[in-house]
Parts: sequence; structure tokens; C-alpha cells
Amino acid sequence: MLPSTLRKLSATALIGALTLAAGCGSDNAVRGTSPLPVPDDLVCFDGSLSGSGSSAQENAMQTWVAGYQSACDDALVFYDSIGSGGGRSQFIDGAVAFAGSDAALDEEENADAAPRCAGSDAINIPAYVVPIAVVFHLEGVSSLKLTPEAIAKIFNQEITRWNDPEIAEHNPDADLPDTRITPVSRSDESGTTENFTRYLAAAAEDAWPHEAGGQWPITPVEAAQGNSGVAEAVENGKGTIGYVEASHIGHMTAAEVGVGEEFVELSPESAGAVIAGSPEREGGNEHDHALELDYGTTEPGAYPIVLVSYEIACLTYPQADQAERVRAFLSYVISPEGQQAVSEETGSAPLPEDIHKTLQESIDAISGADQ
Repeated sequence: MLPSTLRKLSATALIGALTLAAGCGSDNAVRGTSPLPVPDDLVCFDGSLSGSGSSAQENAMQTWVAGYQSACDDALVFYDSIGSGGGRSQFIDGAVAFAGSDAALDEEENADAAPRCAGSDAINIPAYVVPIAVVFHLEGVSSLKLTPEAIAKIFNQEITRWNDPEIAEHNPDADLPDTRITPVSRSDESGTTENFTRYLAAAAEDAWPHEAGGQWPITPVEAAQGNSGVAEAVENGKGTIGYVEASHIGHMTAAEVGVGEEFVELSPESAGAVIAGSPEREGGNEHDHALELDYGTTEPGAYPIVLVSYEIACLTYPQADQAERVRAFLSYVISPEGQQAVSEETGSAPLPEDIHKTLQESIDAISGADQ
């Protein structure tokens, strides 16, 4: 792989970018009637473009689509937030032009995608950086500190009551009731689940005896479709707890997560401490930018449950017009204007400007076999 400014992200640049992200947005992806900013050199296409995948990207993608279509009258962009696993499957099958995924294509999936990519590799473009919140709804409790081991045992159904000693030990001022815990997991294959279980496997060690993956590994107590479904189930339940991409927190409370000897609140800055310095995955082609995250970090002030969501595309499409549409839309997605619009809506981290050029070069490399 050729050298890249993404090889190791600049801690200063990314944390600085993350501090621009203020708060978490609502489920309405676009608020108000003001037009969204677009680059002066925005390229428009005529026709339609379809993608599917990550529900963590749902609010972000609605904003990107609205911004692009407001500037490009003859363009139609469709995105179905069916979950990362479904998006990757539809992309590999050629049902959609691009996929949104909270987990990069692995080596086997990349090989499976080669026929629909005219024999070329697929590429993973990081586009959306957000924390995953552990949200709960427990009457009379407005804040909660949870160790990685406690989180793992709750979701593994070993800790079943809210006043369990492992929870009470770190929450002496909370009036924890003798209420049954109802953990809510995803019912669909999900990149959010894959990132969450990677965190549990890395940080909780023996307390999480399952392999990381996009499908929830045990029979759930309660399950829901998509980030929106989990958020709704937790918010409307009693004694519930779940994991959601941060823009879906809504009116709920996110737990502070144990890191080393301290508990860390979810924030753009604390998430940036994990992302900063993350290397790219080895073995990909020069235009692939999948990252390796340290979910088991003990760095002070770092919030370890972080999601990097990708746009997955072919380096070569069978038709030039499809390549043109993917290039145009993804160029807007990673543009400073597109990133800032989504940051203001969802509380995500705008991509640092110093990696924009590298990502744009990879998007510019997308072409059609018939060109």
C-alpha cells in the first residue's frame, strides 16, 4: 500500500475537528428550511443512484441526500437503511451502487464483490465518525457508571437486576431499584453490533465469551431493527438498556464507561482520543482506507466505543455512468461542506481536512469499465 495521510490520523487534527461537533441531533435529518452548504465545485449528475446499509448513517445520509439534491435538481439519490450487513450483501450482489457500512468489507467479501466490480477491488472510504452510546431508561436514575465487565455481563444476561453489586459498587449515590434489566440488542445484522461486540471482546475480556460479529451472538431478551428501533425500545421500556449510534440518543441518558481507573463520558473529544492515531488495516490496495481501532484502550479521557462508518464502492464499475454518479455523490459526502452539515445535525466528527485530499484521490480513481 502506498503511503497515505490516513496511515496514522493526526491526533491534533481529528480531536480539533471533533470539538466542532456540538451535541446530538434528532431523528429529523434536516431541520429548518435553510439550504445546506455545498462545495463551489460540486459535480451534479442526471439520473438516479441507489445505496443501502448502515442505520447508524441514517440521519447523516438523509442530510447528505438533501444537500446534494437541493443543489442538483436532476439527481435522485436513494438510501435504504437496512443495516450494514444487508447493505454489504446488496452491494456484493450488485443490487445497489454503493453501501454504507459500520464495518469495512473483509478479504472474503472483497473477493465476492469482484464480479460486480468488473474484476476490480472494492474500497472502504471512512465517512462518518461517531461514538456508540450505551443508553438506559431506569426510573429515578439520571446517571450511571458501568465498567466494561458490567456492560458485558448485562448484555450476556448474567447481571439481571439493576441493584446488582457490580453496578451498585460504582454508583453509590444512585437509588438503584430491584428491577429486572432488559437488554435490547439488534435483530438485524449490524455494523453497530459488530463495533459494540468488538469493544466487549477487547475491553471486557473473559466477561464476554463470544466472538465479535455483526449478528447478536445469543438469544436476546429483546431485539429491534436498526438504531432507531433499539432507541425506541429502550426509551419506551422500563429498566431497559441498549446500544445506539450517538445521534439516536434523543432524550435518553448515556452511561459513563469505565476506562482504566476512571469513567469517561461520551463526547466528541473523548471519542477522538480513540480514533486519533488509528492505523489503516494492512493488506488493502492503495485506495482502501479501512481503519484498525483500539477498543481496549486504557488511555485517560478516551471513550472506547467508537464507530467509523464507511461508504463502500467499486474501483471499477461495469458502466461509466454509474461510476460518474458514485464519484459525484461520494465527493460531496466527504467534502468539508458535507461533513460539517452532518456534524451540526448528528454530533459526528467532521473528517479532518488533512485527509480529505487522500480520500478524494481514491474517489477520483473510481471509473467505468466501458470508458
